[in-house]
Amino acid sequence: MAGVNKVILLGHLGSDPEVKYLEGDKVVANLSLATSEAYQDRNGNRVEQTEWHDLELWDQQAKIAEKYLKKGSQIYVEGKIKSDKWTDEQGQNRKKMKIRVLSFTMVGGKPEGMQGAPAAPAASGASGAMPSASPAAAPMVSLDEGDDDLPF
Repeated sequence: MAGVNKVILLGHLGSDPEVKYLEGDKVVANLSLATSEAYQDRNGNRVEQTEWHDLELWDQQAKIAEKYLKKGSQIYVEGKIKSDKWTDEQGQNRKKMKIRVLSFTMVGGKPEGMQGAPAAPAASGASGAMPSASPAAAPMVSLDEGDDDLPF
């Protein structure tokens, strides 16, 4: 039986995207996303917890992120958990978890300094407008991997 590896996040960027241009026209963007939740503890005090997530975007999505996303931007993300394993200089085995973004939607309006900027380009079936509505109403920037078994 196959498993499911799906992540859905809505949060704010902790910094501007770090974009690297690699050989063969490959582009990767790394982002840090903060998600927060609040609750009341046993004493009735409000407690807020923030989790940080490392995101990885590739190619067209990375280019869109570089052009339109800034620190503080709010985005809705769908992706999957990936792990990187390596051995550091001291011979220690290391492991880092990250989210491989399959699609994202820019929410919360245009970032500061973007007034009058052209709309975001279309990418993998997304409409050409820069989304500013809720995730359900906004088009998504999607990575079409073409490996689904849907009959339509």
